[in-house]
Formats: sequence, structure tokens, C-alpha cells
Amino acid sequence: MFEFNFDLFPELITDRLVLRQMTPDDAQALFLLNTNDAVLTYLDFLRMKTIDDAIKKIERITNDIKATDCLYWAISTKEDPTLIGTICLFHFKKQHYRGEIGYMLHPDFWRKGILQECMKIVIDYGFDVLNLHSMEAIVDPENTASIGLLEKNKFVREAYFKEDFFQNGKFLDTAIYSLLK
Repeated sequence: MFEFNFDLFPELITDRLVLRQMTPDDAQALFLLNTNDAVLTYLDFLRMKTIDDAIKKIERITNDIKATDCLYWAISTKEDPTLIGTICLFHFKKQHYRGEIGYMLHPDFWRKGILQECMKIVIDYGFDVLNLHSMEAIVDPENTASIGLLEKNKFVREAYFKEDFFQNGKFLDTAIYSLLK
């Protein structure tokens, strides 16, 4: 089983973006992201009700990072430190060298290649630094934008589960995409 520690949080920088540790100063932007209907179309289970929900989520994330249970980056541009989205590696299965990737982005930044830029650097970090062997993403099969992003990054669909996720009073399907090193 592999081990890692995140005492020094890995800030990742791309041509246009900074992927950095989330701080309490991000609570308002995180709350706006997690209350945006367009963002939550396929992720409504993440909907926040109050700014206090965002503060508590940042505290949970900080504790999970200290426990090496996840890496959760705030996405911001080089010009503006305001959080515009998040990307994370989480649900590590350390004994199997596997982790899950997840992401969300404010609609003002959709279709600009932002998540593609993030995916590239986070995938490289997961494989080259954390030494993961594989990554997975769990996605709503109707979320064609997310599936397109995964497929562009060479993830392949490995599973399709019928009505295995209960949200807003109904059962939904999920698909699992994965990528090998």
C-alpha cells in the first residue's frame, strides 16, 4: 500500500490558472458555486443552504487533507484569486493505488478550456507524484459535457449502474469512467 502526506499542500499552476488550497476566504464563492442551478444540474446533492454550509465544507476539506483522504483544489485565474471552481482527488483506495477525480466550475467559465487545463495537471500529479495506478470518475450518464471532458482525457466507461443513486426523491443511473496510468 502506498502512503503520502500533504503537510505542504501542492499548489499547481498552469498557463492561466492557479490550483490552490481552499481557505475560509473562499466560503462566499464556494457557496455561490454550490447554489448555482446550472452547476448543480447533475450534482444537486451538493447544494448548500447557507454560507455556514460552505464554511463547514472548507473545514471538512481541510481536515480530510490533513488526514490524507483527499486533495481538494480551489481553481482561480492568475489574475484574480477568486474561486471559480474546484477539482479534487478523493476516495483514495490506497491499497489499490486508485483515486477518484471530481470537479465543478462556475458557468461563466464553461467552454473556455478551464477544466481541460485542470484535468491535465491533476491527472499528471496523481500519476507522477502520488503514484496512482488508476483514477475513476462517477458521472450522471446524462451529463454529456462531463463525459466529453473525461473521454478527451482518455477515460473509458467501465460500468453503468441502473438506478443506484437516490437524489431528490428519485433513483438515477450512474456511470463509472476510469483511466489507467
